[in-house]
Amino acid sequence: MEVDKVMDGLAKELAVAVKAMAKTKNVNDKEAYSRIVKNLSESLGVFLDLANDMMLYDDDDDDYEDEDDEFLKKGDIPF
Repeated sequence: MEVDKVMDGLAKELAVAVKAMAKTKNVNDKEAYSRIVKNLSESLGVFLDLANDMMLYDDDDDDYEDEDDEFLKKGDIPF
């Protein structure tokens, strides 16, 4: 299963639950929707934390690529 599709699905379900919670007048229904919103938010947060952690590792590669480009611009042979 693709992570992007899961995150999009969670975000859509979260939006639907928030709208439904805003429309309902019954206190018990509001409580049920608030629990749904809480669970969906926590689930989406797991994926966002994972994406954040992965981005930290991706930054290191960018620095090395920039250094390689500088050498190639100077006309140096990379081997």
